[in-house]
Amino acid sequence: MAKFAILATQAPNGITGEDYRRRLPEGVAYMKGLLERGVVTHAWTRVGASGGLFIADVGSHEELLAALYDNPISAHLDFEVVPLTDFGEFSGSFESTPVGE
Repeated sequence: MAKFAILATQAPNGITGEDYRRRLPEGVAYMKGLLERGVVTHAWTRVGASGGLFIADVGSHEELLAALYDNPISAHLDFEVVPLTDFGEFSGSFESTPVGE
């Protein structure tokens, strides 16, 4: 499985802000479904940013794309996707490098 941090930001393209707010519950319900299925393992609202931060744990890049773009409001969101790795997998590179060098 692969983990990704996803920053989702409101970007109501081609619709009014009012229409976006009317459709937003569809997107929230969709995200709740991803949480229930374990595709999204953590979800937060980004206060003041008109968006959310999610951690997805998926089996492939294709599964990630499907999770993002099957959202009924995905056309009105901007996504920034950051691949993640467990710290233990990365921290071994520090063992041979003394601090300060």
